[in-house]
Amino acid sequence: MTLDETTCHGAVEAKDRRYDGLFFIGVTSTGVYCRCVCPARTPKRENRTFHLSAAAAEKAGFRPCLLCRPELAPGAAPIDAAARLAHDAVKRIEAGALEEQGLEDLAADLGVTDRHLRRVMLKTFGAAPVEIAQTHRLLTAKRLLKETDLSMTQIAFASGFQSLRRFNALFLERYGMAPSRVRGRGKAPETLRDSGGLAFTLAPRGAFEGASALAHLQLRRASRVETQIAPLSWTRTLQVGPHAGWLRLDLAGAAPRLTLSDGLLPAFRQIISNVRGALDLDADLDAINGFLARDFAADIERDPIVRLPGGLDPFELAVRAIIGQQVTVKAATTVVSRLVEKLGAPIETDVAGLDRLFPSAARIADSGKDAIAALGMPGARAETLIRLARAFADGKLKLARGAVAAGREGLAAIPGVGPWTIEYVALRGLGDPDAFPLGDSALRAAYDGDLARAHERWRPWRAYAAARLWRRPIRPKERLT
Repeated sequence: MTLDETTCHGAVEAKDRRYDGLFFIGVTSTGVYCRCVCPARTPKRENRTFHLSAAAAEKAGFRPCLLCRPELAPGAAPIDAAARLAHDAVKRIEAGALEEQGLEDLAADLGVTDRHLRRVMLKTFGAAPVEIAQTHRLLTAKRLLKETDLSMTQIAFASGFQSLRRFNALFLERYGMAPSRVRGRGKAPETLRDSGGLAFTLAPRGAFEGASALAHLQLRRASRVETQIAPLSWTRTLQVGPHAGWLRLDLAGAAPRLTLSDGLLPAFRQIISNVRGALDLDADLDAINGFLARDFAADIERDPIVRLPGGLDPFELAVRAIIGQQVTVKAATTVVSRLVEKLGAPIETDVAGLDRLFPSAARIADSGKDAIAALGMPGARAETLIRLARAFADGKLKLARGAVAAGREGLAAIPGVGPWTIEYVALRGLGDPDAFPLGDSALRAAYDGDLARAHERWRPWRAYAAARLWRRPIRPKERLT
């Protein structure tokens, strides 16, 4: 957003939640920076400065408020092309991309040069990519200090630091106190262990409605990998790099709650980022609904809260999309369950019925075409699935939330992967708000008119238009995945 001082002052004085996370307030009289919803006494106007991001506030010398906790603010949804690029880069950085690759490689994944990426991020967030990464590591550590009983070493590495010494030094340099003092100021960690895992609340931007997200998951539930163990609660196994375990999503409240088993804590940042993306928690629904109101006024009035539920693992989502080519959701899910049964690695959990991980790319790639086809798909589709897995295992195909350009390019290079699959993976797995699977039969059935012409005027929010069309009550009895 553009920092208009009149708007910012008004948001601070009204403690307006619509602006939470869109900017931060530096308080010159105390040296801290806050969210606009901070419950502390509102600072005087002459003591306020405004910053586009937490990183920009820290760059200006402010430290995070211990009361409103800037690390808990929801993310900001992109509006124009430059903001979307910056937003995608931040999502990748928050998931640890700069620990895995350099800025030049990250920029290439996003389809731009590193110089252009630096320029856009400075304009959008007031801080360079490296500064944003550093601030995110510190704020992640601060959250883990307040909400868990993890050791300092565990927190340092889970936050992305390469050593405990560097973690302690930077925390002291930036915040003027040792990490132990942050933990010591509270009576106890604010998040206690819950059923063998650590639980965290994920703040959405605007209203959140968990029933539709759960319905999406339930319709695609693969046996032995995921299950619904209680109303509005979802549990599944997950592997992130060398780390494996289970996670649970509790979707009944105004904000989703995520519980992670100990085995997944080292991948905390990437999982948090992927869960936020999979539940579409950072979408600005007011802005999106306002844009789409011309063609979807009745839909919006009937159901104003339509987010884009997706997958936690983009590779898994791509596998499901290929299996789901030209078949119904039910048929595709049956084949996915067979794939898990045959190729999924075993894992021990305390959750009844959860004892497999989703098959790795290497395991699928090493399987023969006949073995894959025997699960219930044509031989040509089995070959496509093996090609996809081999490309991903070899590093030729990059699939990650935010890396839309690289993902689209890599998918298009695989024989057997067509426009519908690319658009569906971009929509559900890569976080592209403008993806639109034009060839989807349910979309065409739901729109009474020339969809090929109409969908162009829904840019840059075509994915949300697709989600609304999929929700229309008049549609085929069975639709594609």
